[in-house]
Amino acid sequence: MAITSANQLELLQTAEAVAREKMIEPELVIEAMEDSLARAAKSRYGAEMDIRVKIDRRNGNATFTRVRTVVEDEAVENYQAEFTAAQARPYFERPRDPANFWTRGEVRIEDFADGPQVGDVYQEQVPPVELGRIAAQSAKQVILQRVREAERDRQYEEFKDRAGTIINGVVKREEYGNIIVDVGRGEAILRRNEKIGRESYRPNDRIRAYVKDVRRETRGPQIFLSRTDPQFMAELFKMEVPEIYDGVIEIKAVARDPGSRAKIAVISYDNSIDPVGACVGMRGSRVQAVVGELQGEKIDIIPWNEDQATFLVNALQPAEVSKVVFDEEANKIEVVVPDEQLSLAIGRRGQNVRLASQLTGLDIDILTDEEESKRRQAEFNSRTALFMEALDLDEFFAQLLVAEGFTNLEEVAYVDQDELLTIDGVDEGTASELQARARDVLEAKNKAALDAARALGVEDSLVEFEGLTPQMVEALAKDGIKTLEDFATCADWELAGGWTTVNGQRVKDEGLLEPFDISLEEAQTLVMTARVLLGWVDPTELEPEADATEEDDNEEVGA
Repeated sequence: MAITSANQLELLQTAEAVAREKMIEPELVIEAMEDSLARAAKSRYGAEMDIRVKIDRRNGNATFTRVRTVVEDEAVENYQAEFTAAQARPYFERPRDPANFWTRGEVRIEDFADGPQVGDVYQEQVPPVELGRIAAQSAKQVILQRVREAERDRQYEEFKDRAGTIINGVVKREEYGNIIVDVGRGEAILRRNEKIGRESYRPNDRIRAYVKDVRRETRGPQIFLSRTDPQFMAELFKMEVPEIYDGVIEIKAVARDPGSRAKIAVISYDNSIDPVGACVGMRGSRVQAVVGELQGEKIDIIPWNEDQATFLVNALQPAEVSKVVFDEEANKIEVVVPDEQLSLAIGRRGQNVRLASQLTGLDIDILTDEEESKRRQAEFNSRTALFMEALDLDEFFAQLLVAEGFTNLEEVAYVDQDELLTIDGVDEGTASELQARARDVLEAKNKAALDAARALGVEDSLVEFEGLTPQMVEALAKDGIKTLEDFATCADWELAGGWTTVNGQRVKDEGLLEPFDISLEEAQTLVMTARVLLGWVDPTELEPEADATEEDDNEEVGA
């Protein structure tokens, strides 16, 4: 097939038709045609030649050009597309021809006085090729490939910004439990684990889902949908509640057990609008619309509160809470409920407390009033026994100390004596005797701990390290940490403990020094101090971070 005047305009018409059909730019189709014609020309003139094709966008005329570049004498690798300045000079001295010309950079060369220079390009027009059956088929494949790539790019650009939104589609088919959804200009997939409960769909069913992710892959853009993602419910409320869409009400947190139950925390920035009432709607119309879309999923709408304890009490609704004890360091919270409220607080198969935990981001332990009372009594008895044994006190006096808030010997030994004098029946002599006994016991324990640590091989560098008590040194020695170098290699969480999420569950990591109530920040400071003492870390390297923090703070204040 030769490119004659009869089919020159047909190229442009074909490009426009394909572009309309695939909804891409005609320019992309014409560029694909130019590429395919250039490949066909290379098969005719030689694969090593640099043949380029330009199609005139007005009349469809295709121009075939051979391109050669001037390179250094020793740099010639492809003699069909490169030549030296000496080899190029005869072409340079030829009479000017509009079809054959030289360019230097982006500028066409008109003055031949200085001769060819390295980097100059000679473009020479060659006769058009006739496309045989194989060449025509190859050209067609190139065009189709480029069109497919352009179509995929268009689909990705169209859907990448729709991640995090709700999309409507039509079910096309089911593959191994996964639903393929027609979303207009592309296909999306709803995996079986992203469906609510035992949802089933048939071809041509309409479906609404949340666009969870859009990825650019070799086989084209992949659009992943979800109906179980917590944000799907949040987006549904945004569609049903105008106040959320307008930003007057904000959804602060969402937790779901798809198809069964969910909790959503909301806050209103307008004192005249009740966030819970606005989400429920007149006679429950708004929340029922969401429930209907989620296959009857029960939804608890909870007012959000900055105070975590108050927020947790709200999150555990409909159960009533007697008391909340918050452990900030462990990010853990204990909730005490009446005995008859325990099953309601935990929920069926732990559902209520699990959703409340997801909503608040806290580990929640639920105790009944009776269990909490027993635990407090056990702690009281344990501390009483400690004071009776260590300080040689009678039970009444030991209980008196515990009732006043003393929990360990260190508090008794080193507290300001005036605090002891506030206890009924304690005078200066008694207070001094109590503190002397407590210090004697602590010194004996420290000596025993140091002796045990030295027996395990602990070096003086660790014993004398400031910040570690003898009991801490003994605990480290039992774990094989016997030198300052060993201590400096520890991670802060190895010392202070922490929490790790495994399969969605928070798992406790026990720290070597956790029994001594050392915080993560304190552990980090100790380790860094040890590294500085050993010369592993230059203390001046730590200063820029502090300076940068100060600068950021200053910028924020200035803003």
